[in-house]
Amino acid sequence: MATIITDECINCAACEPECPNTAIYQGGVEYDGLDGAKHAAISDDFYYIVPDKCTECVGFFDAEACAAVCPVDCCVPDPALPETEAVLLERAKQIHPDQTFGEDFPSRFKQGAEAPADTAEAPAPAASAAPVASAAGVANVGNVAMMSPEDALLASVPALDDWGVPLACFRCTGQFEVPFQFIKPGTVLHCPHCGGSFVPNTTMYQNVARRVTRFYDAWTADLDEIRKRRQAELDRFEEKLRVGLDGLRQDVKDLSSDAELAGAPQRDRGFFG
Repeated sequence: MATIITDECINCAACEPECPNTAIYQGGVEYDGLDGAKHAAISDDFYYIVPDKCTECVGFFDAEACAAVCPVDCCVPDPALPETEAVLLERAKQIHPDQTFGEDFPSRFKQGAEAPADTAEAPAPAASAAPVASAAGVANVGNVAMMSPEDALLASVPALDDWGVPLACFRCTGQFEVPFQFIKPGTVLHCPHCGGSFVPNTTMYQNVARRVTRFYDAWTADLDEIRKRRQAELDRFEEKLRVGLDGLRQDVKDLSSDAELAGAPQRDRGFFG
């Protein structure tokens, strides 16, 4: 069955860029039909899905992408328009004649399908960069003057989740920043200038996540390498110091054992001694 958007839609626009078939349109906007012509909007008040262009993401994702990012769960199957997987796949082939769909194509009809493949592949920045975020959080609390050079560098880099992502409101074009942890798909954000709401889409999240985590991964690897080299130098210096101290102790022992201490009993050398 095709997916529909109910009247609970808050017009956040999160679903529109996620649709692989461009089947979602803003309320009141004419849609492009498969015949190449413009058609009247199905809804004037909120976003809507064109049934003839909806494939329930069969061939692209394991579940409907629009439903995955909708913050109010208003993207639901239409009980009045049931359709089989075969029908939906044929529609996908018709809409995308330049693409090939293999036997293992993604589909919500398959067992164990729970989320869009696109979303399932989203990087897990917290997992890959957890040491950086955690260490930075601890380092920023202490006194930088008391830290090692490595920890001081660590404290100068914001934790991954706190990294500011610049955004522009599509309503008033106002510029503002949002911490990375809040740009995940499904999170409802509000423009501080006009109060308008919107939801980050999966594509933006993945692109930003890849770039930010790539920096943190590379930076962490470089810092670890510096720590290893520094530790190796400290180990070599410690060994050199140990050998030097052992030699110093032996030399001092030898020098002190040959000396005659003041006040020590003198050896009797005889009358002519």
